[in-house]
Amino acid sequence: MTDEPKSLLRRVLAKIRGLKLHTQILIGLILGAVLGPLMGEVAQWIKPIGDAFINLLIMIVVPLVMASLIVGTASLGDLKKLGRIGIKTVGYYLIATAIAVAFGLGAGKAFNPGAGMDEDVKARMLTDYAGVTEEQLQRVADKPGLAEFLVDIVPRNPFRAMVETNFLQIIFFALLFGISLTILSEERRQPILRLLSSVNDAMIVLVKMVMRVAPLGVFALIAAVAAQFGYGVLLTLLKYVVVTIGTMIVFVLAVYPISLRLSGMPATYFFKKYYEVMLFAFSTSSSNATLPINIQVSQEDLGVANDVASFVLPLGATINMNGTAIYQGVSTIFIAQVFGIALGLQDLLIVVLTATLASIGAAGVPGIGMVTLTIVLQQIGIPVEGIALVVGVERILDMTRTAVNVTGDTTCAVWVAKTEGELNIPQDSEKLAA
Repeated sequence: MTDEPKSLLRRVLAKIRGLKLHTQILIGLILGAVLGPLMGEVAQWIKPIGDAFINLLIMIVVPLVMASLIVGTASLGDLKKLGRIGIKTVGYYLIATAIAVAFGLGAGKAFNPGAGMDEDVKARMLTDYAGVTEEQLQRVADKPGLAEFLVDIVPRNPFRAMVETNFLQIIFFALLFGISLTILSEERRQPILRLLSSVNDAMIVLVKMVMRVAPLGVFALIAAVAAQFGYGVLLTLLKYVVVTIGTMIVFVLAVYPISLRLSGMPATYFFKKYYEVMLFAFSTSSSNATLPINIQVSQEDLGVANDVASFVLPLGATINMNGTAIYQGVSTIFIAQVFGIALGLQDLLIVVLTATLASIGAAGVPGIGMVTLTIVLQQIGIPVEGIALVVGVERILDMTRTAVNVTGDTTCAVWVAKTEGELNIPQDSEKLAA
């Protein structure tokens, strides 16, 4: 490379480094999507950079959640308040998820994304992705029943739960530990709280350090996805993809602003401050990986108190799946239409109930929506092999629904904080949103 192109490249990189982080991430995402197919195998070679970036964030999650949740619980000093926050949070999540499933079913019925698929195309897709379907079936077969699930919330070994990032067990232990601290005398409690507060602060600093390489990590991840994804399958399933993603966008723009209005926070202000988190969730397809930056932005930019954010957001990453619920609703209708199966009102109600409950305890990791979808299909008698029809576009849908999922977690945190008098919205938020 000659001196002039090198100089130009340095100026461009310097210009990009001078932009805000969320703008850098957006540039990385767009460049990855555009250049990925052109890079071919090179895109797969740089994917480990993105994987290492995700590992860095996952590394932070457990100590951050443990420290912030214990400190938040202990600082409440009122077990009635803790119970009140818990009821509000779970109630909000269940209602929002049920509404999301209904949105998905309604869109599927209105736009008929599975009507008229060519029989040869259907047969080829079922054959091409048969192995993936068997893997999904096996994962469903291994899913525990309700009683086993409830028992499994209680960890035998909390350190093992941390190693395996089992968030329900981590949350359970952290809550009990925080409650225990409230019973101790002030003199014995404070040293532990000071230590954990320092750990929490250090993790927030570490998040900011790791996020400096976010644009590069996002570029590597998206380039690999774009190179592998291809456009042939997307064109075949274009109507299904458009209906699913379009429904998610409508849900975000129609439902979340209502919750924000009830919280006294302008929706424009929220999305302006939260834009970076949504981009990051879209890029990583992981609620867990997004959790550290989500907690940071919720506290520092949206004014949610630490004790509320540290309880509501980790729980949401585990049980609140609005985007996944929409995906399940549309996908169920799509697969049923492809197979020529008519769904009555009773079937639709079963889908709403099953999809809502199936999201509880689902891990906040890429691809978990495929597992919960098989549960819904089994419940109403649709051939689970139909999963193969949507596997080809699973990644792009997974990215979108993750962004919707984490946004729902935070709108809940904002509302709960408002009802508890622990939301610090800037007085000039309307002006800042302009």
